[in-house]
Amino acid sequence: MNKPARRDGTPDRKKKQPAKGASRTTAANKQQLNKRGKPKSAKPQRAAQAQTPTISNAKPAKHQYADVDRELAPMKGDGVRLQKVLAQAGVASRRAAEELIDQGRVEVDGRIVREQGLRVDPENAIVRVDGIRVVVKKDLVHIALNKPRGWQSTMSDDLGRPCIGDIVSERVSAGQRLFHVGRLDADTEGLILLTNDGDLAHRLMHPSFEVPKTYLATVQGVVDRSVGKTLKTGVELEDGPAKVDAFTVLDINGGKSLVKVVLHEGRKHIVRRLLEAVGHPVVRLVRTDIGNVALGDGRPGTLRVLGRGEVGGLYGAVGL
Repeated sequence: MNKPARRDGTPDRKKKQPAKGASRTTAANKQQLNKRGKPKSAKPQRAAQAQTPTISNAKPAKHQYADVDRELAPMKGDGVRLQKVLAQAGVASRRAAEELIDQGRVEVDGRIVREQGLRVDPENAIVRVDGIRVVVKKDLVHIALNKPRGWQSTMSDDLGRPCIGDIVSERVSAGQRLFHVGRLDADTEGLILLTNDGDLAHRLMHPSFEVPKTYLATVQGVVDRSVGKTLKTGVELEDGPAKVDAFTVLDINGGKSLVKVVLHEGRKHIVRRLLEAVGHPVVRLVRTDIGNVALGDGRPGTLRVLGRGEVGGLYGAVGL
């Protein structure tokens, strides 16, 4: 019996060579038979098995967006994925939100989050990006209203007088439960906030949080520079002392002065009473700013929804 060929595929030198007249096909067929005379099963080439795999020492990419990796990412708890919550809040696209998370710029309930796929409860989670709180509740509404002069700062009026509730009546009819943050007297026009965010509204109205409010007042007479110093030091009113945070004379014309007043108190008619106490009754009064929110260029009676930065600034001002 002939010995089989060597395992490396080279022919056995001791094996008898086939006769010159033998068919090459017959010799080839004999090499394909095993000891029992049956055809050999195909074997993988040793050269392919012995091939050494290439090893890369490069670090993995920081952001890998393969669909398989994303689907296999671990889910933690119930709720909505953090990147989706950020996208729905208008912070960034989902892809950009993932980059914010990787960069350590997102904070949830006081803890910086770096892992992808974390789920949060939008109803209860406190989410911040770069230290600024993000409103993640879909049903929260924050509106700036330019209240017209002569309108009441109420949602309804028993005497039938025009009120801010008339301006937002369509929203209320659609199911939005809105209430005003503080008040402006009927003769005062300008910025007033409307929201359904009770925690924010309560803190904005509480004097302990000292959220500044800015007014432009046209007053009788030529205001002397010493008036500002007096108002900053404090003036005694019938319900106790009061003072302003800042006071600036902007213009003097025709026996009247335009002044800017900044203060954080919210007592009734406080600006009018302060200016009257120093001898300059108010002719016209407009509130232009509450914290970081400005009135803007809208006409009296118009509304605008606050931007993400404005809402975040208000939250930061009251410690939410």
